[in-house]
Amino acid sequence: MLTLRVIREEKEKVISRLKIKNFDATALVEQIIACDDRRKEYQYSKDNLQNQLNDISKSIGQLYAQGKREEADSQKVKTVELKEQVKELEQKFAEAEAELNGLIVLLPNMPHESVPAGKGENDNVIVKEGGVIPELSVKKPHWDLIKELDIIDFELGTKITGAGFPVYKGKGAKLQRALINFFLDEAEKAGYEEILPPLLVNEDSGFGTGQLPDKEGQMYHATVDNFYLIPTAEVPVTNLYRDVILSEKDFPVKNMAYSACFRREAGSWGAHVRGLNRLHQFDKVEIVQIRKPEESYAALEEMKDHVEGLLKKLKLPYRILKLCGGDISFTSALTFDFEVFSAAQERWLEVSSVSNFEDFQTNRLKLRYKPDNDKKTKLAHSLNGSALALPRIMASIIENYQTEEGIVVPEVLRAFTGFDLISK
Repeated sequence: MLTLRVIREEKEKVISRLKIKNFDATALVEQIIACDDRRKEYQYSKDNLQNQLNDISKSIGQLYAQGKREEADSQKVKTVELKEQVKELEQKFAEAEAELNGLIVLLPNMPHESVPAGKGENDNVIVKEGGVIPELSVKKPHWDLIKELDIIDFELGTKITGAGFPVYKGKGAKLQRALINFFLDEAEKAGYEEILPPLLVNEDSGFGTGQLPDKEGQMYHATVDNFYLIPTAEVPVTNLYRDVILSEKDFPVKNMAYSACFRREAGSWGAHVRGLNRLHQFDKVEIVQIRKPEESYAALEEMKDHVEGLLKKLKLPYRILKLCGGDISFTSALTFDFEVFSAAQERWLEVSSVSNFEDFQTNRLKLRYKPDNDKKTKLAHSLNGSALALPRIMASIIENYQTEEGIVVPEVLRAFTGFDLISK
């Protein structure tokens, strides 16, 4: 969430920048400032009364010592009244603070200055394209190919669980595992430490990274224990550092994690979500960095280059987009999406988002660092990216590498699969 200092001291900037996200913050910002003013008034009044109470309490003992019992008793009655007033002000302060916190979390993160204006995905800006779109001698969509080759079974998944929960079989399962191992190995080479996190998180973790209260409708909720199935490993990995104060020597913090991810994807229908294009459960390798503010945008470029390197090694046609204000997430300051071209579907499929959240998440997480020779702590910056999400990468490989003999396995994956062709 945005810091109260920024909201108060840079009010016009907050309102102006959030218009890029098509969010009119004017009334909400005024509400927040008014609520904070009210909270401060309660605090000031309470402190004044508490000081009076302390002074009177000290004088009572002196009055008794001087034999002024009647005056001392009168002062004791006054302390009872003051204590009641202090209690009332404490209650009003707590209510104002709760209201203030409830209002602040409704404000999205401010977009970076470079984020273009726009209403939605059609206004995103292509910043780079790479790879070669293959010319196929056979051109079948992956949902037909996986059925012919019996490598992924949606009907079995529906039987076991429901729609959007596929079963990977035989060489399909091995190809999936090969991709996971390849992504993890490449991230390790890039200096990321591997984490194997829990797949369920508590409410505080969901709040810390901004999934709650913004995206609760997209998350599976285990209501008895009030846990949430993770929509991405970003949530548990970033929460490793909740309520932590880092030192200079801890930077850079670079973590990677493979996990299953769970998303309800409510309201997702149509041809564009067929097959592997959109699932309720899928695998993903996530990379997360915690950096000092002055280093975070260099880190974002580093993460962007890392994801691009994976797509180059897989020899998939790709493009990189800078998301416009209307398509960027609630929590992000700047996001680059990666898309690969599906030669059989003849459309681009999103396979990664790489984002800098600046101090929006870390303010929620109370994640700070202490600069050398400085007594004050500062908020760190958090970043994450998919490196990569598996379903659409699988779909693209299956479609782009299809031949009359079967599906050719990308060269970089053969050491992990132990085979170079998936055929009948």
